[in-house]
Amino acid sequence: MTYIAGLVVIALFFLALHYFTELNHMEKINVTIIVLSILAIIVMYNEYSQSQNEKMMDATLRFDQNKTIQCDGVDINKTNYTLSVGTYTFIGKENTPNYNKMISASTCE
Repeated sequence: MTYIAGLVVIALFFLALHYFTELNHMEKINVTIIVLSILAIIVMYNEYSQSQNEKMMDATLRFDQNKTIQCDGVDINKTNYTLSVGTYTFIGKENTPNYNKMISASTCE
């Protein structure tokens, strides 16, 4: 649905560029290239951010399933760590060698 809305916005942009500007043909091409480049960068950043988020959520899901995961070269499991859902950080449990050690879930493999 968002792609359709994006296409509609782009179409309206091109219509406005065509009918309501005093730009010559070459200037319109330059504006179009700049706008499309910015949109491409936005889409690439969005895809990267989404893949990083999915990677982090996969790590927390495996942690919740009592599996051992690797984060920053450290083995993380429910025996030694708890998960802070608000920040997606693993915090070392009391009476373990990892007490108060904090590792972000975004660093997990």
